[in-house]
Amino acid sequence: MKFSPALKSLASVFHIPLRPRPIPSAASPRPNSLPSKSPFSTSSTFLARKDQRNKVDKRITLIRYHLNHPATPRPLRFSRLRALRHWTIHRAAQLHLHTQRRLEQLELERQYNAMRAACEELRVGLDDGGRLYRQATTRKGLFGGEKMEGEIVGNGGVPIEYAKAQVDGPPRGGWDHGWTR
Repeated sequence: MKFSPALKSLASVFHIPLRPRPIPSAASPRPNSLPSKSPFSTSSTFLARKDQRNKVDKRITLIRYHLNHPATPRPLRFSRLRALRHWTIHRAAQLHLHTQRRLEQLELERQYNAMRAACEELRVGLDDGGRLYRQATTRKGLFGGEKMEGEIVGNGGVPIEYAKAQVDGPPRGGWDHGWTR
């Protein structure tokens, strides 16, 4: 096989052998070779144990996948002043959202405390020994229990809230206008 002078000079510059070396095969053993005393695996025994291997974290894999995905837009590159403006506006928006969430949380807490105080007043504040509170909070017969000899027997089945699965989205068929109990 003849090589061009340009190929020879490139091969000498990049230290590439022009003649392929024969690949030693397992079928033809080397002369005067003794069997190797090293184990089959080159990894250490510590890493060979199943529970001690470096485990790939799926969360990190997913983050890397989505960061390098072609549909992911490139990161924003701003000048110093534009980055400062962007950060300032973003921080102000985050502080405003935090304030709104905190006000909503305080309002819910106020409502909860008012309901708790009203229930406590019903329970111990009246002179009936808590009878009105017990009647208001009892669930006996609330969910359509059977009446036997004028008394409601059992808990009455399953509340309507539990009869249908709670879902986040609307049903596939839309609203069933013909539904009756």
